[in-house]
Amino acid sequence: MALRRTGLAQCRRACGLTQEALAEKLNVERTTVQRWEAGQTEPQPWIRPRLQQVLDISSQRLDYLLSGGETDDVDLEPAPWGGHDQPESDEMRRRELLRLFSMVGTLVAMPAIDSDRVAYAADHPGQLDLAILDEYTELNRHLWRTFQLASSKTDVMPLVRHQLDVLCAGLKNQQDDVVRERLFVLTGDLLQLAGEIFFDANDYTAAAHSYTLAADASKAANAYDLWACAMVRHSFVALYERQFSDAAPMLNLAAAVAHRGDSTLSTRHWVSVVQAQAFAGLGDQAACERALDSAEQVQQLEGTVHNGGWLRFDGARLAEERGACYVTLGRHDLAETVLNDALAHRLTTRRRANVLTDLAMIGVHRRDPDKVLTYATTALNLARKTGSGVITRKLQALQPKLAPLLADKQVHRLHAEITELAAV
Repeated sequence: MALRRTGLAQCRRACGLTQEALAEKLNVERTTVQRWEAGQTEPQPWIRPRLQQVLDISSQRLDYLLSGGETDDVDLEPAPWGGHDQPESDEMRRRELLRLFSMVGTLVAMPAIDSDRVAYAADHPGQLDLAILDEYTELNRHLWRTFQLASSKTDVMPLVRHQLDVLCAGLKNQQDDVVRERLFVLTGDLLQLAGEIFFDANDYTAAAHSYTLAADASKAANAYDLWACAMVRHSFVALYERQFSDAAPMLNLAAAVAHRGDSTLSTRHWVSVVQAQAFAGLGDQAACERALDSAEQVQQLEGTVHNGGWLRFDGARLAEERGACYVTLGRHDLAETVLNDALAHRLTTRRRANVLTDLAMIGVHRRDPDKVLTYATTALNLARKTGSGVITRKLQALQPKLAPLLADKQVHRLHAEITELAAV
């Protein structure tokens, strides 16, 4: 059962508003307000600013009310640092999320728990209907879009954590098979997003834990495409550590799972392009080319081939992926043309930085400091702007290659700036 948010109801009443009046001001159904106050759902991110305005409260106070806080129990005036009582450290947030992961993992592994055994189930049945699950699905989609657009990926984590709490509450209660399966899918989806946030912050251990739980939840729902994507994301942990021999077996399993999934989706083709990276790292150009050719078949699919969330591969990034593989294989002659073609297209910040760093790597190979500085400095600025650990890690991989060019003062400075960036 979800937690009753009596504080939110008290705040509404203090403003002299009924549920119907608040719903009318926000252009939502009264039942939607009821669900917010019952703790069954949360206001979607684009509604929150308007809700804050109507209730005349800060975003911090709204977050507190949505967490189940009672307005009578705590002074909700924001502290100087923007918190309630004391600032919550990154490590505290991490521990709290890992605690939640442990609960989710247990709930996925166990049969449905009898509602009589849940301490707070006495005052609410806790059963969810399909309309609520549709709202949860839309919120998950919005969180993925927010993650993709956010300059700082960690900013999305509080929303992800709140929604995982909601899903966890749903799993604690007896649900019919259809609802429970939908909850598993939503949980596997959101756990992958949590893993992506951890991965971008270079917290690979927490990311791997997220992906493992995402795979477990997806397996419980027989959601093969979602399951395969969780395994692919998990393999990136080994790929970024350059442990290619560890990544390859996991990707083989992901391919087997994906082939049980929906053949109209791009899942199996995404697996292939990531397998190409592992083969490139192992120095197997023939296997790498075969995998890339298999990935190219995504262009033969028709209709909607991805969902824009846990599955985003549509073939648009094939050029940059092929170029990156050629750089890893040392085939710089093949890589440069492909990467320049990729750079001419509209790319996300992280993808653009990856292409720029690969082009800088080619500049190192050709002993061309001007080319190295042009590309790597731009990537460095993008890393500073976004705080992306993925871009920083890519630049760190470039750093040892700069050794032959360190006599150049600007390259030497670039080397030092990458070191400073990684130390932040």
